Amino acid sequence: MLPPIVFASLADGALNPAPIPGHWIIEGMPKAHARRLSASADGTSSTVAWSCTPGRFNWYYTVDETLYIVSGEVFVSDEKGGIRRLAAGDVAYFPAGSHSVWHVTDTVHKIAFCRHAMPRTFGLVLRAWNKLSRIFLGVPEAGGALEANPVDSAQATAA
Repeated sequence: MLPPIVFASLADGALNPAPIPGHWIIEGMPKAHARRLSASADGTSSTVAWSCTPGRFNWYYTVDETLYIVSGEVFVSDEKGGIRRLAAGDVAYFPAGSHSVWHVTDTVHKIAFCRHAMPRTFGLVLRAWNKLSRIFLGVPEAGGALEANPVDSAQATAA
């Protein structure tokens, strides 16, 4: 039996305290809150609502995270030490194992799409399985036209 489709609204419930480890905090007294909105049946993917008050802190990514900023403002460092401003409407991707310094200047609210990284071999097997499913079972490809025209990472950085 398939798991149910999940619909969530940030207005449906309060976020729970999600303290930032004290030794990660560089400046201020940032207070974070979070709530899991959904999780995949196999436990490898989840969607999380997260907010944080102003402060500066380290963040270490243990899962791949794609985030969408709903409101507020944060400045984050990249792998080369560059700093990028993220505000409402911005999207960013942080791979598992990466590190960033977050400087929240205006309470930030984000939706995070988290995925546990899998070994490359498993990923190849999964992609082959999905392709065979599409061919033999007529299962449509996820993303459809979105995958047909990927954005070049250099273009995305320049934008």
